[in-house]
Amino acid sequence: MKRRMILPFLFGLAGLAVLMSLGIWQVQRLVWKQAVIAEISARIGAGPVALPARPDREADRYLPVRAEGVLTGQDLVVLASLKQIGPLYRLISVLDTGGRRVLVDRGYVRVADRPKVAAVGPYAVTGNLHWPQEVDGFTPQPDRAQAMWFARDVDAMAAELGTEPLLIVARQSTDPDPGVTPLPVSPSGIPNDHLQYAITWFSLALVWLGMTAYLLWRIRQRTV
Repeated sequence: MKRRMILPFLFGLAGLAVLMSLGIWQVQRLVWKQAVIAEISARIGAGPVALPARPDREADRYLPVRAEGVLTGQDLVVLASLKQIGPLYRLISVLDTGGRRVLVDRGYVRVADRPKVAAVGPYAVTGNLHWPQEVDGFTPQPDRAQAMWFARDVDAMAAELGTEPLLIVARQSTDPDPGVTPLPVSPSGIPNDHLQYAITWFSLALVWLGMTAYLLWRIRQRTV
């Protein structure tokens, strides 16, 4: 190898190693994420149990539960959207189980179909416990005059409605309003872009390799 080619060769080799290592890391992350999603899916679909006496936000996340009691008529809505539906409201209501007051995400209605009267009466639900992490620095403050929120902030909603900071996302229920459609917990919302990232890094590595080979060829041609 010509002396003038040594430095470009080493630089190209180092760049290729970095890009390949990033691609391999993304493949490892992909395998890890797929295992996490599979575990969450299995947990979501397991048989429901009674509400835990002392819920743990990590250990009991996605825990399938069954509860029944009375809807108290206290509720609020959370503005959201779905691709094929557009803007919608999630209905968050208070369920009194006869000793505990908890929140229930009953499902969604279109914005134009928001119930004019809050639901009151017997209610049974099978769903999953969830503490969504939807609030960030750009989330607007709730419009309390309209009882409309812009994210499911379990702690804040519980304080507003006087319940435990416990949210059941309904999968099936005896909802008194036939217009409410359950929007159950699903792993589909968990981001998993590692395959695309891996392809990107490996593609860049291939381009880098080609550029390095071309540069070395040009240097060699000049010194012939």
